[in-house]
Amino acid sequence: MKRTFYGQFVAGEDHQSIRPVVQKNQAYGVGAVLDYSVEEEAERKEMGSCMSTSEKESPGEYVHHFNSSILLSRTYFYADEVKCDQHMETFLKCIKASGGSSEDGFSAVKMTALGRPQFLLQFSEVLVKWRCFFSFLAAKQRKDGVEVLEQKLDLEQLQLIIIIKNYFPNENAPICVHMLNFFPFCILFFEQTGQLEPLLSKFTEEEERQMKRMRQRLDVLAKHAVENGVRLMVDAEQTYFQPAISRLTVEMKSIFNRDKAVVFNTYQCYLKEAFDNVSMDVELSRREGWCFGERSRAAEIGYEDLINPEYESTNRMYQRCLDYVLEEIERNKKANVMVASMNEMGLAPTDKKVYFSQLLGMCDQISFPLAQAGFPVYKYVPYGLVNEVIPYLSRRAQENRGIMKGVQMDRELLWKELMH
Repeated sequence: MKRTFYGQFVAGEDHQSIRPVVQKNQAYGVGAVLDYSVEEEAERKEMGSCMSTSEKESPGEYVHHFNSSILLSRTYFYADEVKCDQHMETFLKCIKASGGSSEDGFSAVKMTALGRPQFLLQFSEVLVKWRCFFSFLAAKQRKDGVEVLEQKLDLEQLQLIIIIKNYFPNENAPICVHMLNFFPFCILFFEQTGQLEPLLSKFTEEEERQMKRMRQRLDVLAKHAVENGVRLMVDAEQTYFQPAISRLTVEMKSIFNRDKAVVFNTYQCYLKEAFDNVSMDVELSRREGWCFGERSRAAEIGYEDLINPEYESTNRMYQRCLDYVLEEIERNKKANVMVASMNEMGLAPTDKKVYFSQLLGMCDQISFPLAQAGFPVYKYVPYGLVNEVIPYLSRRAQENRGIMKGVQMDRELLWKELMH
């Protein structure tokens, strides 16, 4: 394995053995995003705990959805709090190694490694319900055909449907309600029961402690990243966890991105709502005065259930999100973006606010010329023991099937290089 897949896509077994690879790339101006790539198998019991109520009622459909998503993103499944602490210690070592290997390093973390996924699932369900309910209200006011940032709902009309007079003091009551300040309405009035009911089911005392521990671990990692001069990149994960992961990441940004972009969120541009997510987070950063940090990830896998109907739609979404962030960078210089793409098209320079990233072992014809041209370029550098990174290597093999579309162009470039 070390001479084949492992040697191609994995830098080494630990943060010490990866140094030669990192230093070699640095000699050519290419930095590193270090990622501890050990993946754990899900226990059946914990898989069940990650099901929503509707999914538990139709387990066959859920298992099919779960299995079809395995290759999309690595997820750590909850064993216990001790295991989560061990994961945190591993990430701390990774952050320290990133700080020691370069002056401008990145380190990737997985939020499912730091707490119970059941909490992320429940929180995600609330956020999805919240957005669906806002969209329903927007449609009631005939504002469903406009961009999400333009959907401003009339407060008087809202009061006919939901109870909000206790939320806004009279002297501070706004004329209209925007999606960004709609989130506190997690308690809704249901006509069928005549009762105010919460969108989020109550946690037990133990679950609340687990939730707080997850937040504490995130806080420790972010502080450690600041101390070591490292940017913290929060990886995207399964779509049923992602709303909560993104929300928690935005909260971290509001704390740690005051002076510069330290925490980066990942936006999956194969999702139809990617632009709405990017534009809302950028607007929130403007209002609250913190630096927006984004890792915009393109899709290279041809799954039918990735929302956007075809590859070209993903490219258009990716370019739309990137253009929006580049305009924000030009406007106030507080936004940062990492272009995590295997596509040569659409790359443009900017004032050290745009970073480019490709996977270790892939698309060197993009990484190294960009670095030589003076762009900040990084390789996503996984590491871990051979027998522990097999799931990661499996995903790399699956993703390479999509990259094969560009083999003809790669051959032409190699032949042209040899001829000259």
